[in-house]
Amino acid sequence: MIALGADHGGYELKEEIKKHLEAKGIEFVDCGTYSPASTDYPIWAKKACGEITSGRAEKGILCCGTGVGISMAANKIRGIRAACCSDYFSAKYTRLHNDANVLCLGGRVLGVGLALELVDVFLETEFEGGERHKRRIELLHSLEEN
Repeated sequence: MIALGADHGGYELKEEIKKHLEAKGIEFVDCGTYSPASTDYPIWAKKACGEITSGRAEKGILCCGTGVGISMAANKIRGIRAACCSDYFSAKYTRLHNDANVLCLGGRVLGVGLALELVDVFLETEFEGGERHKRRIELLHSLEEN
C-alpha cells in the first residue's frame, strides 16, 4: 500500500500519480488534499506519513510545489525517511542506500513523465542492506527527538 499526499502545489501531480498507480495495479490510499484550493503541506505530510508509521502503508509519495516543504514536514515524523528527488539517480539510490520510505516530488518543477519515472524507480528499488547503510540509518533514527 502506498500513501499519497499533496498540498495545492502538488495536487495535479498527485492526481497523475494516482492514475499511474491504478494502471499498474498498485494499491494506494489518497490522504489528500482533494482539490487545488490553497492549503498547508504539513497537514497532508502528517496524514500520509501516519499511514506509514501505523503500518497500513509501506511507502509514501508526497507532492508540493517544489517537493522541499513537504519533505521537511515529513522528516519531522519519527520513522520517516523522506527524500525530495528530481532525478533518476537520486530516486534510485535513496532506496538502495537510505531505505527512504517517502518520495517527495515538486509539482511545479517536474514534468509528469519524469515524475512517473521517479515513482517507478522508487517503488521498484529494494534497499541494498549492508552493514554501513544499516548503521547510517540507525544513526539517523538516533537523531529523532522524543
